[in-house]
Amino acid sequence: MAHPAVSQAACIAAKHAKWDERPLLVVVRKTGIELSREQMLGFYEGKIAKWWTPDDVVFVDAIPLGATGKVQKNRLRDQFGDHLMARATS
Repeated sequence: MAHPAVSQAACIAAKHAKWDERPLLVVVRKTGIELSREQMLGFYEGKIAKWWTPDDVVFVDAIPLGATGKVQKNRLRDQFGDHLMARATS
């Protein structure tokens, strides 16, 4: 969420054909600001280990939050848990 174009973000474990699970980044852009997958992933270069870098980015309008404001990652995993598998087969 340190990226200046990001309003909210969450990283979840998504199923992966080779590695069992890999990180998938779910991002809400700030209103009126463009941000591409490549720009978002490029933001991590030199900041984290390459193998920590998410395999893909999914842009959404909102991230589900619970009553206390905590990200409901279980709902994100239900919605996007197979995203990397679907991407690998296409």
